[in-house]
Amino acid sequence: MTGADESPLMPSVVLRTERLVLRAHTGDDIDAVFRGAGDPGVQRWLPMPRPGKAYTRADAEDWCLVSAPHARVSGDGQQWAAVEAETGAYAGSVGLTRTMWRASSTEVGYWMGPWARGRGLATEAVVALSRWALLDRRFERVELKAAAGNTASRRVAAKAGFTYEGTERNAMPLHEGRADLAVYSLIPADLGRDGTA
Repeated sequence: MTGADESPLMPSVVLRTERLVLRAHTGDDIDAVFRGAGDPGVQRWLPMPRPGKAYTRADAEDWCLVSAPHARVSGDGQQWAAVEAETGAYAGSVGLTRTMWRASSTEVGYWMGPWARGRGLATEAVVALSRWALLDRRFERVELKAAAGNTASRRVAAKAGFTYEGTERNAMPLHEGRADLAVYSLIPADLGRDGTA
């Protein structure tokens, strides 16, 4: 594999974990994305499509067919649909974004539909993506940022082996005001030979 600084484009890959398949979004995912991303639990912490606007089916269609594929070809990162390996059921979205190729750094982001929460699927997806970025793509840093009050997302960061670095104050617009962001990171030195932190 090439190093992170050699290509401003991530390869289109399918990643597999014990319980998930991480693959490109398709038109078949639109209804599940609409249900999941529009859920109040997701909307509380992620201002999609933008602060003060309700998430619509048209937003879900744009995400699946335009925005998610564009993230890869633009060099920003890559977005995956997280589907359950056993049933093919859509669980949520996970991706790498805000990729800084010169710095060899990227940020992992995710959300899970309410039907997929509480089973460790977000952690499983974050582990898969962060290890792929660091070990296969040879990035030097993967960041994870979560609203300071989003304890569930912060637990995912800790369980996935990320180190808490501090807080970015007043850093993220939400639907109801702005939030501080808890900043976590994972670097190659944090990982053992088997990829565990």
